[in-house]
Amino acid sequence: MTEIVDRLPPAAARPLRAVVNFMRLFVAAGGLLMALTFCAVVIIRYGFSGNLFAYEEWLLAISFWTFFFGAALAAEKKSHVNADILGVVLGRSRLAWWRGLLVYIIELMIGLYIVYWCYLAVESEIIAYPLWETTTALKIPAVFPRAAILVGFFFMTLFNAIYMVFHLIDGPRGFEAAHPETEQ
Repeated sequence: MTEIVDRLPPAAARPLRAVVNFMRLFVAAGGLLMALTFCAVVIIRYGFSGNLFAYEEWLLAISFWTFFFGAALAAEKKSHVNADILGVVLGRSRLAWWRGLLVYIIELMIGLYIVYWCYLAVESEIIAYPLWETTTALKIPAVFPRAAILVGFFFMTLFNAIYMVFHLIDGPRGFEAAHPETEQ
């Protein structure tokens, strides 16, 4: 499957490609950091009978960003798990194109709804400053992981919207040639 940014005009593709590349690097670094942290925790706890102070607080924030960037990257590649039995039954017919459009519209509406509520959650945290909700030991503001949820869902919704536009541009006749669910 070609990347979504390959089909965009260059002016839109450049910043989106930079964001996608940043998310890929962050997910790789975040996964490595989590693995190394858990390895250090095991060694310190069971090897030296010690404790790594408040690692779960900063690791929680990093894992939120890693998880939601990973979800956005899955949306960019259309690799989220789905149970599209109807798409298999309908094949590449005109009816399948209409079903695909309906699915994109429903996904877009749900995505926009979730992004709105995530925005409200982040906004309420920002408005509460300086009385932010924070973690116990390191005082990491709760807005940090909540912003990860907002950013992740924003990009999932953005990628869905772009795929919906491509679906409309390709139309029912171009559906067979540009059906992303069947490309390998």
